[in-house]
Amino acid sequence: MAADQVKKWSSPVYAFLLSTAVIFVAELGDKSQLMAMTFAARYRARDVLIGITAATAIVHLASVAIGRLVGSAFGEHQGWISIIAGLAFLAFAAWTLRGDELTDEEADKARRSTGAAIVAVGVAFFLAELGDKTMLATITLATKEDWFGTWIGSTVGMVAADALAIAVGAVLGKRLPERAITIGAAAAFVIFGLWLLVEGILQVR
Repeated sequence: MAADQVKKWSSPVYAFLLSTAVIFVAELGDKSQLMAMTFAARYRARDVLIGITAATAIVHLASVAIGRLVGSAFGEHQGWISIIAGLAFLAFAAWTLRGDELTDEEADKARRSTGAAIVAVGVAFFLAELGDKTMLATITLATKEDWFGTWIGSTVGMVAADALAIAVGAVLGKRLPERAITIGAAAAFVIFGLWLLVEGILQVR
């Protein structure tokens, strides 16, 4: 029984690499990435990234806790968990294609935010991430992968994507090529989703 329990969870390194890649892709073109660029126009990039990192670490820690509880509760049905996770990733692909824009009100709040930069950015990102695609993707990953690797990887992936957007915005004075990124991100989610579906079907059979 103990051996089966150990096998059920992936290694921290694998979980870190996988979640970093998945969340990086999920964050591209996301509303919170647009918020990062807006905040970077007002505050120092370093303070913006510190605020993003703190908020993401807290939200994604809660996310992996939820995912781990679900994975543990249905540990004897890993095949079905893989199938559900695969369907979730296909849904994320559709979500990505639909697009996620920053409303005028949200952009105005980001521009007019007051107080310490790190606190302002952290609170804004914490609220923006609740129920967001990256949070749900982190929960999905944590149902199958090592919780610590997923937590650190998902945080790194999101901060890296936001840092890229800030850097490109500062150097080129424009956003990333949204259409190409949207299609690429959706395609990546489809690949992840199909992979999990095949894995789950093979386990259920």
